[in-house]
Amino acid sequence: MEKKPNFSGPRRPGGPRPRPGQRGDRRGRSDKDPYATNEHIRAREVRLVGDNVEPGIYPIEKARKIAAGLELDLIEISPTAEPPVCRILDYQKFLYQQKKRQKEQKAKATKVVVKEIRFGPQTDDHDYNFKLKHARGFLQEGSKVKAYVFFRGRSILFKEQGEVLLLRFASDLEDLGKVEQMPVLEGKRMIIMITPLKTPKKGETPKKEQRPESGKAGDNDATPDLKPAKPEEGQE
Repeated sequence: MEKKPNFSGPRRPGGPRPRPGQRGDRRGRSDKDPYATNEHIRAREVRLVGDNVEPGIYPIEKARKIAAGLELDLIEISPTAEPPVCRILDYQKFLYQQKKRQKEQKAKATKVVVKEIRFGPQTDDHDYNFKLKHARGFLQEGSKVKAYVFFRGRSILFKEQGEVLLLRFASDLEDLGKVEQMPVLEGKRMIIMITPLKTPKKGETPKKEQRPESGKAGDNDATPDLKPAKPEEGQE
């Protein structure tokens, strides 16, 4: 039995790559194209914006002719506007700039990390200080701290004691963080959120408050020189 040759339809004719402004001659718009361009823009009129054209509302055919005359593409950047907003640019260059901008915005966006600290309603001082030390480290590295008191069984009767514990915890961390959410009871947990303060830039040292020294010594209370004066010549 003879094998039938594979035939997937007529091949697209080869030829030189179309210049900018002539991409509307393509047979169809790719699903991967995020913007409609040239002949794929269906609006009857569009609003042109940009540096290389006079802003205003143009019939779609005139806007296409302007783009073709500049050997650039007509790009629909805001299809939901009335009328749609278009720019005249090189499409590939436009896509490159958009991707570059998105990459820069993603790099600038900082991921917020939340660290959890768990207490019991009757946490002793040793355990408290141990967890306080960890919380200080979390805030110094820029992470938020979510501290909570877990009430098991009838220990929910000590919820006031848990609230006092969390407020003490926030007070001990006030030099590194500020309270974003006051203690709130959610089910069996009472939660407080502490967000880190802005850290000083590299090369800068945090300003310390000048506290008065102990004692009330005045300017005239300087320690006197107890060394005896040398006798003058001729005096004993």
